[in-house]
Amino acid sequence: MKRSEINAIIREMEDMIRKCGFHLPKFCNWTPAEWALKGHEYDEIRDNMLGWDITDYGLGDFNKVGFGLITLRNGNQHDPRYKKVYAEKLLYLRECMMAPMHFHWIKSEDIINRGGGVVLIQVYNDDGQGGLADTDVLVNGDGRSWYVPAGAKVRLEPGESITLWPHQYHAFYVEPGTGPVLIGEVSQCNDDNTDNRFYEPIGRFPKIEEDEPPYRLLCNEYPPAASR
Repeated sequence: MKRSEINAIIREMEDMIRKCGFHLPKFCNWTPAEWALKGHEYDEIRDNMLGWDITDYGLGDFNKVGFGLITLRNGNQHDPRYKKVYAEKLLYLRECMMAPMHFHWIKSEDIINRGGGVVLIQVYNDDGQGGLADTDVLVNGDGRSWYVPAGAKVRLEPGESITLWPHQYHAFYVEPGTGPVLIGEVSQCNDDNTDNRFYEPIGRFPKIEEDEPPYRLLCNEYPPAASR
């Protein structure tokens, strides 16, 4: 991705967040220059990859396949200093975009439509060998349980949610004509380096072409803690 694309989607997502009445923690608004002054008191942010996370999944076509994300809070499965067993994210999709089919080995999560258009979550069961099973899928959402056919797209209007379980394949879409969507994720502790199983092999973090200075640093770009 070009840095200009990343900067543009961050500004666009910030505007959507304001329209939806959501407030971000202050660290999400720090500039690269401010980050250079932060000491070890902010190691939790660095170590647990909190903050901005813009990805095209290594496919180079962000306007079709990609996500704008912010990790607001997270624990760490590999570091006993961080005892949180939960995580929270905000996600953003333009109407023309989707996020690819995947499941999580360990993490359960609730996906919530926080505002804007209509989210479509396509679901499959794992067939036990990493494939898509041709079996009905149990859907849990907002206190209701029901079954849908394999590959069905579960429709979430603003305020509605779906619970996604380990080994439950899912992909994200936006219903055409409804506009961009701000999505919430509330989950178990999150580890994007080990817990994602994509149906088709793809990347997770983008290669960046630096065509302009960064507006915000991404969660894998923070400088080392400043000495005091």
